[in-house]
Amino acid sequence: MFKALMEDVQAVFERDPAARSKIEVLLCYPGVHAVALHRLAHALWRRGWHLGARFLSHLNRFLTGIEIHPGAKIGRRFFIDHGMGVVIGETAEIGDDVTIYQGVTLGGVSLGKGKRHPTIEDGVVIGAGAAVLGPFTVGKGARIGSNAVVVKEVPPGVTVVGIPAKPVGPQPVAEGERAFPAYGTWPGVAADPVSRALERVCLQLEELQARVEELERREADAPRPRRRVGS
Repeated sequence: MFKALMEDVQAVFERDPAARSKIEVLLCYPGVHAVALHRLAHALWRRGWHLGARFLSHLNRFLTGIEIHPGAKIGRRFFIDHGMGVVIGETAEIGDDVTIYQGVTLGGVSLGKGKRHPTIEDGVVIGAGAAVLGPFTVGKGARIGSNAVVVKEVPPGVTVVGIPAKPVGPQPVAEGERAFPAYGTWPGVAADPVSRALERVCLQLEELQARVEELERREADAPRPRRRVGS
């Protein structure tokens, strides 16, 4: 468990330029505290000590503002940046080198007892306020923009944004690459593709309206032919 904690601390230095020392990270990063306490709670949960595990996760929520069910499976070098309001459900599974920001929900939409929460594969980045809802997979290296609502599978390496989330283009990830765009998207690709399409339609309508008005003015200004008076 100590080795896992040190890996989590090192992950902070790789993904947060504000980190200055290991002592600062250990004392002042609630995401690191939340993951460390979860690893202990998950160990209790696996041994069948469910009440103790739930109580420890409840204490974790009280101390950090981050709610992780002790049944959730979390991989190595998991980084929760800022963290307040993060919710991770019981059957969620998170791979290695995953980063999520404040307000993220990994939730379920079913009342069944089976798999209800998403599986997040290695290297995924989930932006602030995003909700990933359902028992599907978010593929390796995918990027989820801030405030997106994801309700279906995301292919590996794809960036999705919007409500409901839609792809805005591939995001290739080299083997072993750790660099990523903060909050899941590079500048200029965070707009909802549906909103951008509507903006283009509105611009075209404005252009058409201007052309119609110009044609009407020309018609109004054009000299009219004189009518002949009958003899």
